[in-house]
Amino acid sequence: MTRILIAGATSAIASETAKLFAAEGAHLLLMGRDETRLTAVAADLSVRGAASVSTVLFDASRPSTIEDAWADALAGFGDIDAILIAHGSLPDQKDAEQDVTAALRELAVNFTSAAAILTLAGNYFEARRRGCITVISSVAGDRGRQSNYVYGSAKGGLSVFLDGLRNRVQAAGVRVITVKPGLVDTPMTAHLPRNILFASPTHVGRAIYRAMTGRKQGNIYVPWFWRWIMFVIKRIPGPIFNRLKL
Repeated sequence: MTRILIAGATSAIASETAKLFAAEGAHLLLMGRDETRLTAVAADLSVRGAASVSTVLFDASRPSTIEDAWADALAGFGDIDAILIAHGSLPDQKDAEQDVTAALRELAVNFTSAAAILTLAGNYFEARRRGCITVISSVAGDRGRQSNYVYGSAKGGLSVFLDGLRNRVQAAGVRVITVKPGLVDTPMTAHLPRNILFASPTHVGRAIYRAMTGRKQGNIYVPWFWRWIMFVIKRIPGPIFNRLKL
């Protein structure tokens, strides 16, 4: 696995994952919307040992631009062995509840844009009959909760999309990995009070790297204990669940 495309490459988790691939001399293609930050990340990864680092601009809030960005990526980078989709945003739930535009924007960033890339990547890897598709979803997608159901519904839709894609392309030798982190200490969660459930981006990045370079596919919860937390939450009876302030 030497040629890796990373969408949302300036995110904290993606950057930590990319550092590990850079250290083994991988060729990296970074996609993101902030040219200044993308350039800075690319320079850092070059210093860390990446064989080459290329960049392509794309805006996840405008899924209609994805096909052009994908074409630019292939034209400038050549073959791709693996893709990591790591972009996303954590909206203000109250704003998204009241503002249709805000709600649709968050759905576009967290689901529609990823689905667009996955449609292209799924076809690409299926035709090549090999490859690894890894996407950062969230435990928030396992069950809708009043505190973040706009974000959670986007991530839930993304996880189901990945389930179907995995079922379709595994016969072609393509692995599809859905990463479901819990709370992660990143700029996206800076407004949330910290507690013992928070993981570091480094920890999550290492888990993603191990999954991509190993033989794993399917759903992975990071850290591992979120699998059991969500197992319990998903099984709370509806009448009881609806009275909880989650």
